[in-house]
Amino acid sequence: MQNKTLNRYIFLELIPPFLMSLAFFMFVFLMGQLLDITNMIVNYQVSLGVFALLLVLSLPHFLVYIIPMSTMMSVLLTFLRMSGDNEIVALKASGVSMYRLLPPVLVFSFICMVVTGFMGIYGMPLGKSAYEQLVLDVARTHFSIALKPNTFNDAFPDVVFYINDIDHQTRELQDVFIEDRRQENLSSTIIAPRGHLFEGDDPYTFTLRLYNGMVNNVQLEERSAHTTRFDTYDIRLDLHEEAAGRKDRDKDRREMMLSELIEHVRDAEEKDRRYYSILMELHMKFSLPFACIALAVLSAPMGIQTLTSRWSAGLGIGLVAFLFYYLLLSGGMILGEAGVMAPAAGTWMPNIVMGALGIYLWVKTAKDSPVALLEYLRNFTGRVAGIIKAYFGAPKG
Repeated sequence: MQNKTLNRYIFLELIPPFLMSLAFFMFVFLMGQLLDITNMIVNYQVSLGVFALLLVLSLPHFLVYIIPMSTMMSVLLTFLRMSGDNEIVALKASGVSMYRLLPPVLVFSFICMVVTGFMGIYGMPLGKSAYEQLVLDVARTHFSIALKPNTFNDAFPDVVFYINDIDHQTRELQDVFIEDRRQENLSSTIIAPRGHLFEGDDPYTFTLRLYNGMVNNVQLEERSAHTTRFDTYDIRLDLHEEAAGRKDRDKDRREMMLSELIEHVRDAEEKDRRYYSILMELHMKFSLPFACIALAVLSAPMGIQTLTSRWSAGLGIGLVAFLFYYLLLSGGMILGEAGVMAPAAGTWMPNIVMGALGIYLWVKTAKDSPVALLEYLRNFTGRVAGIIKAYFGAPKG
């Protein structure tokens, strides 16, 4: 009964810092994505509903990394608070072994691991494909809005527009300048005082009809040029090739479902860079979720061993641990994709290292043995905090 009460107490204590850490890291990771989405709002005037949908479709890719980070921070902050409030001391005085604090941590991190695995296996490939398709649809349906006066527009590949004025109601253009490089070794510059934009035969094509202008064609290989005047000139603008290209092209590894990754690895004819890259992605579908457990096991004794009432020291240690983990992961990915290291070793090595370090710290914590490494980290983070406070602290009045 006592064990159930203790387990429930620790489990419930883990939830608030997890949610706060999740919200904070989501905000940080989404800041970069917000710039691209905001650019679409300004250029294409998308609705708030589309804006929200773009954010939602962006989340799975970030959550695969954010949930393990939030899990570690949650466990660290919880045990920091318990240690600072002398709850750990009280438990030890009551004869409670430190190993009895491990089950709720494992249960909580296992739940986080399952959610992360779902995001990696299903959420990330589906979200990325849907995000790119939605961006293409926004560009298609709001193309006339994206044509802004006195601005160069490159919404279509190898075609650049510049117009002096546009009537969005009638889609009539004034003073049109176009540079067309869609044909190999041929550069066409088209100038017309007036034009009109029509929708094509399918949703991905437009026809730009120009009036009373001229075309200047330059043959790059022959180094020749000629100019032609016209009364009416039609330019076909095609997003269909890009849309079809998305379906026919080789999928990005982050767009592949688990079955597609396995099939590509099994049927690969040669072990090139793409083969290793996809094999790395296959292993990361499982290694990143397992990081929730490895980092949680590590962070609990770190919180207990940080004998200070200041959370800044513990947070500094946690950030150093994050940095160390992702340095190992990045190095393993680089070596694995290059074929220098086995992809399995590159993706699982950070979990093995952090998990082994966590087990070592649990043993030292259960025996009440201090850890010299944590003392060095406390001193280091304390000095960094002092420097930051000295340079950015409140000025003396």
